[in-house]
Amino acid sequence: MLGLDYYRVWDLFTPEERMAQEEARRFLEREAAPHIASWWEEGTFPRQLIPRFGEMGFLGASLPEAYGGAGLSSAGYGLLMYELERIDSGLRSFASVQSSLVMYPIFRYGSEEQRQRFLPPLSRGEMVGCFGLTEPDGGSDPGSMRTVARREGSGWRITGRKMWITNGNLAHIAVVWAKDEEGIIRGFIVPTDRPGFTAREVKHKMSLRASVTSELILEEVFVEDDLRLPEARGLGAPLSCLTQARYGIAWGAAGALEAVFQEALEFSRHRITFGRPIAARQLVQEKLVQMVEDHTSSLLRAWRLAQLKDAGTLSYPQVSLAKRANVRAALKAARVAREILGGSGITLEYRSIRHMLNLETVDTYEGTYDIHTLIVGRDVTGESAF
Repeated sequence: MLGLDYYRVWDLFTPEERMAQEEARRFLEREAAPHIASWWEEGTFPRQLIPRFGEMGFLGASLPEAYGGAGLSSAGYGLLMYELERIDSGLRSFASVQSSLVMYPIFRYGSEEQRQRFLPPLSRGEMVGCFGLTEPDGGSDPGSMRTVARREGSGWRITGRKMWITNGNLAHIAVVWAKDEEGIIRGFIVPTDRPGFTAREVKHKMSLRASVTSELILEEVFVEDDLRLPEARGLGAPLSCLTQARYGIAWGAAGALEAVFQEALEFSRHRITFGRPIAARQLVQEKLVQMVEDHTSSLLRAWRLAQLKDAGTLSYPQVSLAKRANVRAALKAARVAREILGGSGITLEYRSIRHMLNLETVDTYEGTYDIHTLIVGRDVTGESAF
């Protein structure tokens, strides 16, 4: 690894994977790191970076090159998510949604015509997508969705609301999930300029401020049948997309953990109290060592998931375990780093409180800590607690 890597996990990556990480870090340190605190404080997403993300291969990185992807391995994709979230969770969220929740369902469940039409411009950042599954009253229970799609002539009329949608006000298309007249969940590619489609940006956030979060309102929005994802049928389709995104989150959280550790370590070496740096204090060392331990475990979990994913043997409970553990470890580390920084830790001149607040959202979205606990619990016991 380029930074924190106590067990030399970097030795396990291929030269191509290492190069992808090195190029991503150089780019993000130059183009994003100097500005991210201002973007976060202003509550703005750096739209100017979207085409640059496309040039860097951040969008749909593991999809085939024939559709505009970079053809990276699962570990290569994970390292890109690591580097994006090392800067800010909002940057990783943008790329994660575009790649795993928009491009993946079109690739996996779409027609060949849909793949050729949408994936190349999405990979270049010329088109932005969002993923409409969560509803205001749904949360962790997507099966209770109220959004409906009814047949009308050569297409469908979609009516409903979606909430907490990343990229909603940036998106040219929305992958929307709705129940048909038989109660079957289906996926649709909905152009956001259609009559009846409205995106309302969520304001006054204290987390993921450098990310666009929206409510989507669909009032009798008409889409042609050729915009329905033909292979998507049932709740398993959108949940499989979430598995892809959660995989990236497991990597990204480890990147955020590195960021707050490095800041806390550097601060502790230079902060002098009672004539000595606080890095010499036993209590501070214990906190730093715990961060190293948690980062090492997180990175090894993420790397092992990548091997299973490329082998085609990855299960969604395995991803749940990693999302649950890695994000909670990063959140705890950010809180402790803020504590080590003392009063300085509450300002945006330092990164720890920004990561801490962002990770409160990452710990909640795409399956809360408790929901992932129950997913793994059901897998190991055979008994459902839902």
